[in-house]
Amino acid sequence: MDDDDVSARKGSFRKFLEHLSGAGKAIGVLTSGGDAQGMNAAVRAVVRMGIYVGAKVYFVYEGYQGMVDGGSNIVEANWESVSSILQVGGTIIGSARCKAFRTREGRLKAAGNLVQRGITNLCVIGGDGSLTGANIFRKEWSGLLKELAENGDIDREEVQKHAYLNVVGMVGSIDNDFCGTDMTIGTDSALHRIIEVVDAIMTTAQSHQRTFVLEVMGRHCGYLALVSALACGADWVFLPESPPEEGWQENMCIKLSENRARKKRLNIIIVAEGAIDTQNKPITSEQIKELVVTQLGYDTRVTILGHVQRGGTPSAFDRILASRMGVEAVVALLQATPETPACVVSLSGNQAVRLPLLECVQMTQDVQKAMDERRFKDAVRLRGRSFESNLNTYKRLAIKMPDDQIPKSNCNVAVINVGAPAAGMNAAVRSAVRVGISEGHKMFAIYDGFEGFAKGQIKEIGWADVGGWTGQGGSILGTKRTLPGKSLEAIAEQMRTHSINALLIIGGFETCDRIKQSASGTKRRVFIIETMGGYCGYLANMGALAAGADAAYIFEEPFDIRDLQANVEHLTEKMKTTIQRGLVLRYGRRLLAPAPRPGFSEPSGFTV
Repeated sequence: MDDDDVSARKGSFRKFLEHLSGAGKAIGVLTSGGDAQGMNAAVRAVVRMGIYVGAKVYFVYEGYQGMVDGGSNIVEANWESVSSILQVGGTIIGSARCKAFRTREGRLKAAGNLVQRGITNLCVIGGDGSLTGANIFRKEWSGLLKELAENGDIDREEVQKHAYLNVVGMVGSIDNDFCGTDMTIGTDSALHRIIEVVDAIMTTAQSHQRTFVLEVMGRHCGYLALVSALACGADWVFLPESPPEEGWQENMCIKLSENRARKKRLNIIIVAEGAIDTQNKPITSEQIKELVVTQLGYDTRVTILGHVQRGGTPSAFDRILASRMGVEAVVALLQATPETPACVVSLSGNQAVRLPLLECVQMTQDVQKAMDERRFKDAVRLRGRSFESNLNTYKRLAIKMPDDQIPKSNCNVAVINVGAPAAGMNAAVRSAVRVGISEGHKMFAIYDGFEGFAKGQIKEIGWADVGGWTGQGGSILGTKRTLPGKSLEAIAEQMRTHSINALLIIGGFETCDRIKQSASGTKRRVFIIETMGGYCGYLANMGALAAGADAAYIFEEPFDIRDLQANVEHLTEKMKTTIQRGLVLRYGRRLLAPAPRPGFSEPSGFTV
């Protein structure tokens, strides 16, 4: 891509924004229902995108309660209002349950408070209940304004001026319980909390050969339980959408004892708080503990995570997801017409998309109806392809079929790690080995990359050998950056010796937060962070988005001295505000750029 291509792309983006003028429009943003990590990133994106296109943006504090109460609960936001909130958990504008908004009288007060400030665009961040309430409010809007005019609370002109209300929703829920989106804001961060706890528990469980029953949130949705079980290699998982079959008590105890017989020193059982059996009767953590103690005599403990899953800083994924959704929400509001139905911004295949709000809410309610009617296969299907795929993957990796039931393929498959070690390598090896064995293949592990391959460091690996690998960092098999070029003959000989038919080759982001925290105690300072990347700017680009950086320099978008000067001028102006710090990310390979103009130098007055 040359400089002309980059300029054209930037120009088209600016042209796109020109058609989205928010002049004369006002947007209200609120968070409602349970809080979720990443909500602040969504609020920030709405505020800054709204201001960028020329609209006024208002905070509605304490959710719908603040909308009903009005006054100081509805405040205009500025650019600096949302500075340094990306990494903050919860929601800075508060969230509250509101009984008053469920009544027409309460919604009438809310409408009056919005009209007073000219707000006819509403961005709601919350669960399906919050979004449903927003849609009811939108449908009643014209009638509410007429009633306000009849009561003398507003003029007839205001009824005409603010004739319709646009509503866009973003789902903030750690349960990932909303149909129509691959991920909801807060889910990824909650999974991080769960896995951190599991990792901590595993050390003490191994020391004492204990069984731990871990209860996670998910009253009506088992996503957190399922994916955390998949991520940590749990022995058993209980979900509301997929109850265990009749006789599960005996089957689970057999599974736990078999794992102990394979010299596994601990057992992890994960339970969604809404877990049920096939008769819709609750399965509790205490019931499971009592069963294990009574039937197996294992030292068993229960850990209920509770609200720790909602706490802490949002993950990089949640920050980026919420930021992208927030921008799309503002675009949706500005493009809306009186005929546009309320929509929800969702994630589909890594793209922020808009879907009809009512359809998504109906699908979500259909899942609960299927569970109530004990149509559990339908419930799993309605949850979506991702949920169904995760469930099938967990079952395949957690439950080994008896050897006499696995047809032999007479195929030998070797697994090797190459290149730099990366998080998740061991989980990938574990999955490959267990899937291979379940398909009837004989699996081999190659140690120390291609060097080890050439030297014959090859060993057959079994189902139990990869137990506990999921949470291990680095590469247990060992990996090196060396290429096979000089050892091809030796490698070919080893493949013949071991009759290898197939070869499977499997080859961090907290820094910015720490630096921003350090910078908060200083004035007039800019931090420049260099990330890895080679010819790919993904880490620098996504890192900048997740950390709220002022600029990111990446390989895919060449820059010259004019871009640098513009960014320096931006930072110079920023130092005149209350936010006297800056953050710039660049990827780890320099780009050739034109020579600096004569006389151009770094502005004085702040430190780099």
